[in-house]
Amino acid sequence: MSLNPEIAARLKRNQDGLVCAVAQQRGTGEVLMVAWMNDEALERTLTTRRGTYYSRSRRRLWVKGETSGHTQRVHEVRLDCDGDTVLLVVDQVGAACHTGDHTCFDADLLLADEPDAADQLAVAPKPDGAPTPADA
Repeated sequence: MSLNPEIAARLKRNQDGLVCAVAQQRGTGEVLMVAWMNDEALERTLTTRRGTYYSRSRRRLWVKGETSGHTQRVHEVRLDCDGDTVLLVVDQVGAACHTGDHTCFDADLLLADEPDAADQLAVAPKPDGAPTPADA
């Protein structure tokens, strides 16, 4: 099988033939992870309802959870207005991040609305000894 030509024609791929893919938790809207898809990964995601991505470092497709068991059941796939990003609305089982965190955005809070949250910013010291936000 190949990607529906009408869908393929709407995609704006980068120089490597990939589009950005954002996985979002169904029901909460929480952003879980960002990855890349080629046409084959998108086609497989659409037909199997399993989050399937393209690994730039390994240069091959991978299915979320194929080794970890932390799977994604895909409920919706949306194309953004520019055609360069797809949004997958998923039910995530287990951690979404390869580090074991629930999302790939759990580790580093760079800015927060709450004044107390700013005290908990986990920013590494700069090599030149400049103060970090926690030192200010």
